[in-house]
Formats: sequence, C-alpha cells, structure tokens
Amino acid sequence: MTKLGQMAAAGEAAIDCKPLISLALEAGRAILEIYTGAHGAAEKKDGSPVTLADQAAETVILKGLATFFPDIPVIAEEAVSAGYVPAAASCYFLVDPLDGTREFISRNGEFTVNIALIDRGIPVAGVVYAPASGEIYWTSGVDARMSWVRSDALEAGEGVPVHVRPAPESGLTVLASRSHACAHTKQLIEQLPVADVTSAGSSLKLCLVAAGRADVYPRLSPTMQWDIAAGHAVLRAAGGRVLSLTPGGAEATELAYHAPASRDGSGLENSAFIAIGDPELAPVVLKASNI
Repeated sequence: MTKLGQMAAAGEAAIDCKPLISLALEAGRAILEIYTGAHGAAEKKDGSPVTLADQAAETVILKGLATFFPDIPVIAEEAVSAGYVPAAASCYFLVDPLDGTREFISRNGEFTVNIALIDRGIPVAGVVYAPASGEIYWTSGVDARMSWVRSDALEAGEGVPVHVRPAPESGLTVLASRSHACAHTKQLIEQLPVADVTSAGSSLKLCLVAAGRADVYPRLSPTMQWDIAAGHAVLRAAGGRVLSLTPGGAEATELAYHAPASRDGSGLENSAFIAIGDPELAPVVLKASNI
C-alpha cells in the first residue's frame, strides 16, 4: 500500500516503505551526480552549510512524497530554511535531504538521505540511505522488524533484519559526532565503561547502534528533528532507545517530536539526547550524564 494505514494492535501509523526507499535512492543518485564536482556550498542564516546537492535531493523527495502521500504534510530542512513551514498536526513527514553536509563537502562519504514519518510524537517509519557506501536502513512501522541491505541488492529483495546487541561486559563501543563534538559530550563519555570511541558523521551513528555495531551515541550539542528522526525510527524498531535528557541529566524519557507551533519553524530543535542499543544501559548512561 502507498497510503497511510493504522496498526490496530499498537495504535501507531504504518506505511509502505517501498516508495520512501525509492525516493531515497533517487535522491542519493542526485547527490552523487554533484558529489565529485562543484558542490556550490553556501552558508545559511543559521551558519550551517548548504549545497546544490541538498537542494537537488530535497526537490526529488518533495515531488515524490506529494505523489505517493498527498495528504501528509512534509517538514523539510531546506524548505523550512526558505521560510516554508506547512501546517502539520499529529502526523507528518520529516525530511533531511542531505544529513552531514559538512561530511559531503569534505568528501568522506559519511552523509545520508533521511525520510521519517512522525505519528503523535513518535518516529514510526523511516529510511536512512548512505549514497557513498550503498547502505540503506529502514523500518515501516508495520512491525518491530527493520532491515539492512545494500542498494544494489534491493531489486532482488534481499534484506537482513538488524537488532541491537546486549551491552558487552568488556566495555562499550561509543560513537561520537565527527563534526559536532563538544566538551560536555567528551566529559560524559569519560564517565562510561568504554572499550572504544569511534567518530562518525550524520544519522549513520543511530543506524550503527541499531545494527549492533555500537552501543551508545551521546549528542549534547544542537540537532534538529529532521537530523535524527529517521535514524531514531530505525533504532527504535531494532530494540534501542533515544533518551531525551533534562537539564542536569536527572531524568530521561524517549525523545518526542512536535510539529512547529508557528510558521517560522521555531520549535524544531531537539533536546540533548543519548541513543542506546541495550535498554538496560539506561541507568548507566543517565548516571554518566549527570556531570
């Protein structure tokens, strides 16, 4: 199906991810056409970079979503930057056409296309595609299963379910942002039983936790909802959590999403958060965050 359905058991929206996967792949092709050439980088009002690839990918995605899901509003990064914020209630798409623009500009391959469906504050479906590596992760909201495939295997229908791993007794593998590290995050990591710290870009970090290739990803520096919603959906379906930290780190709940209350796009920022694979890690990371 290409129309929004409802899960009777869980009460959450469900969606056919095939159109989302197709759009992510098409957007990825548009990005790669620009990747090795002149990317036309500029600076937005908030100081973040934007390139021709961001704009080309978003054009592909918005056109496709309007065709497949005409009744669902779309909140997309570049459109919001240009001043267009659609009226959205409890159900809407969040789109980051090129997450990790700095990684794109530096040509290290660690950038993604992100498309997520939000239903009543929960990221219930999402696709994260890394065009440079060909990895694509998704969850449909139909059940708790999500899959990893390489893009060149999609037509053959090959998909491998991925799940978070139990926290290893030998120490945690922690992921840190390659381009947005901050002193507070470094302090938090120092409080954890760490075996390895690896830097990576974009929403791939959430997907690596979902695939059992890492255990924790703390992010205390600013992010926007479209930066992480698709990766959050993937991690949630794989059995992990994204914990929203309150000031001081004394409490945490699952990070929730809210449509902007005003037409200027304000309110789309995320709180500080810690993504974890094994839910049993919650007390450990919360204690570490109270620094």
